Order: sequence, then structure tokens, then C-alpha cells
Amino acid sequence: MSHDHSPAASSSATAAAEPPPPGQLDGPIRHHVYDGIAEYDKRLPNWWLLTFYGAIAFAVIYWMATQHFSDVTDGQRATTAMQQIEAIRLSSGSAQLDDEALWKMSRNPAFVQAGEAIFKANCVACHGADLKGGIGVNLVDDEWLHGGKPTEVVHTITNGVIEKGMQAWGPVLGPQKIAEAAAFIMSHHQEPAAGN
Repeated sequence: MSHDHSPAASSSATAAAEPPPPGQLDGPIRHHVYDGIAEYDKRLPNWWLLTFYGAIAFAVIYWMATQHFSDVTDGQRATTAMQQIEAIRLSSGSAQLDDEALWKMSRNPAFVQAGEAIFKANCVACHGADLKGGIGVNLVDDEWLHGGKPTEVVHTITNGVIEKGMQAWGPVLGPQKIAEAAAFIMSHHQEPAAGN
């Protein structure tokens, strides 16, 4: 096995390892040298600058579009998020369905919309689309035949009023849908002041 130790072979290997002399590359050299390394002062490539400035322009346009030209404010987004969190908490069963929780549900658009859909599908035939009654009782006046507290409304929907012809909806709808329907009905009423 022979190794070529000729000066021509070693000079070509050395030439590949050594940087080219400063005159071979374009651009000025910076005035400092670190560990024998000279640094060229070259411009960044145009594609890099275009990407950088494009990202800045996009950020400004995006910020303007989302913060200044949007119809929804941060306060509205926060309110919507809080309502969604409250809806999840109330619907998960972790909240006790008392009058206070049902009043909160009646002020939450997510529950009211769900309750309206349930009401339209099951209750309109007797109570009317405007909740003013027909065969069934008026649900928007201040006269309550079977109790006007939210928990009493839930009880009435759940167990029905057999002597008046209202079926028990508890087995059909389940507690969540009944609470949503009650929230829709109570959304047409004002919560009484504390102590009443």
C-alpha cells in the first residue's frame, strides 16, 4: 500500500483547508480579527431582507385588522369567553341548579339559544311562539300558576301538570335540556331584587 506524500498532494490538501486570500472575495473586511479569522462585511441577501420586512409589514397589518378594524372588542371577547366558561361549568353538573344558577343561565346567550330551540321543538304548540299561551298558560306575564321561581319552573317542566294536560318532560328531555328551556323562559323575566 503506497501513500502519496508528494509535495503537490500535500499542497492541494493544505490549499483546500486554508481560506482564500482576502483579495479573492468581494467586499470589505472588518477591522478586527478573532483567532485568525477575518470577517467580511457583507450585506444580507435580498431574499432575507424581503422576508424580514415582509414579516414586519404583515405584523402591522394584522395588528391593525384585529385591534382597530374588528367589530368585536377585547371586552366583548372576554365576556363571551366568560359566558362559555360559565355555560360549561353549569352544564357539567358541577354547579348546583338552584335559583341563582338558573338566573345566571337565563342571562347567558348560549343557554338561552339552546333553550329557545328546545322550546320551539316541544312547547310552542301549547304555549305559543311568543310564550303568551294558547292551550297552555302564558309564560311571560307575572302570574304563575305553579310557581315562578326558576327551580319551580324546572320542577313543572320535569314533572308536568297532568290535570292540565302537560306531560312530564323529565324522561323525554333530561335535566340539561330542561334547565336550558327554563333558562329561555326565565330570560323573559327580571330577576327579583335580593330579599324578595
